[in-house]
Amino acid sequence: MKSAATTDPNLNKLIPAWKGLRSSVPFFGPIRNERDYQRMQALMDELLAVVGDDEDHPLADLLDVIGMLVAQYEDENTPELHASSKPLEVLQFLMQQHGLKQTDLRKEIGTQGVVSEILSGSRHINARQAKALAKRFGVSPAVFL
Repeated sequence: MKSAATTDPNLNKLIPAWKGLRSSVPFFGPIRNERDYQRMQALMDELLAVVGDDEDHPLADLLDVIGMLVAQYEDENTPELHASSKPLEVLQFLMQQHGLKQTDLRKEIGTQGVVSEILSGSRHINARQAKALAKRFGVSPAVFL
């Protein structure tokens, strides 16, 4: 029986693309240990700095994929933040743990109105806000995305 990569022309096209990505970022792939996690988190931070809130940026989807990998690793290895936790729940938990009020998050999130919208669930946390919140709380930005 032949492997799918040798019989499917579309998969054959992926091989050079995958090799190219791995030569550019050799550690890109599943996160199996703390070292992989640190590297992928650093890459995610770099991408957040470049992509920001621009969902049309050519690297936005890569940022999403890396964010999911980082979040999955954190879900499996960070007991206080569970896979079922939504970004809003994580933010509320961290605010409670740090004794913070809405007004305390204006620097990271924006105006009082934007903070209120996020905490009410009517607005999602964007990439810039996730990065700022992650820095404040010492967690990965992925927990807010």
